[in-house]
Amino acid sequence: MTSKAVLLTNLGSPDSTAIPDVRRYLKEFLSDERVFDAPQPIKSYILYCKVLPFRPRKTAEAYSKIWTEEGSPLLVTSRKVRQLLQEKTDLPIELSMRYGNPSTREALQRLASRGIKELFLVPLYPHYAMSSYETAVVNVRELAGEVAPAMRITAQPPFFAEPGYIDALSQRIEPYVKNGYDHLLFSFHGIPERHLRKGDPSKAHCTVVTDCCKTCSPVQSTCYRAQCLRTVEEVAARLQLPTAKYSMSFQSRFGREPWLKPYTDLEFVRLANEGVKRLLVVTPAFVSDCLETLEEIGIQGKEDFLAAGGESYELIPCLNVHPAWIDFLAKRIAAFEQNDRPEPAAKIVG
Repeated sequence: MTSKAVLLTNLGSPDSTAIPDVRRYLKEFLSDERVFDAPQPIKSYILYCKVLPFRPRKTAEAYSKIWTEEGSPLLVTSRKVRQLLQEKTDLPIELSMRYGNPSTREALQRLASRGIKELFLVPLYPHYAMSSYETAVVNVRELAGEVAPAMRITAQPPFFAEPGYIDALSQRIEPYVKNGYDHLLFSFHGIPERHLRKGDPSKAHCTVVTDCCKTCSPVQSTCYRAQCLRTVEEVAARLQLPTAKYSMSFQSRFGREPWLKPYTDLEFVRLANEGVKRLLVVTPAFVSDCLETLEEIGIQGKEDFLAAGGESYELIPCLNVHPAWIDFLAKRIAAFEQNDRPEPAAKIVG
């Protein structure tokens, strides 16, 4: 019996499109101090007086547009990824979501009951952010401390520039580029600008140094924007994209404080106004299609671009179950099985 196992973890989604399920999911998600880190009195007021009474209905309507007969696209795809990887290894592979189901606690309990001593944790986030990668790793470590305190956990670091990931992403994009386009927009999930500064231990680089994301610094091991930029640069170089024909932006902002710019929804209008007729959009911060890609970008984004004068809009699917992506993950798992452990991820901050 093997003493090693793998845990894939992603963000999560509600159990259904019913408003109570969506409300429960949003409450768990927005209660996370690494997602919504306002002072507690302000956070409680916004959450219970401004968000939970109204937002679940709107979010449920959005989910209903992309929900499948099998359930949430994110969960359906994640299960397929787990199954494809399980076919390539004898190590047990569990799947969990940071919020909602399948539960991380229950996944760890199942692994502990099988006598697992060493766990390879694979957060399915290419880039480091306190509201995604960091909270996932912290949550698993905290729950493991309760469920299986002797279990040794090795976390896959953010893989934003790893050749295997860049190769998979490039393979996903290339056929669409070859079909002709005016512009390719790399849209990443946004975070508050404040999170960049909070994640900078030096407090003297992020948003302080001119061109901070292009100025080499140890801080970039936890800098989300710098890592997003690196992904774009690597893919652009791999596909030999003309500089004038691609750009990056940030989507899904929440609240009134400044988030990373430029904002994707405003870029749709700007690009159309500047004469872009054929637009391609790819969302590299997500490895599986979900609400933010299928509804926000695939439906709302298309409507915005076409209404502003664009003529052709195409959302490039996430990696989902692309063979090169599955191969990348399988190689990481094989390396762990052979005791070739990845370099430790940057120290958790925030």
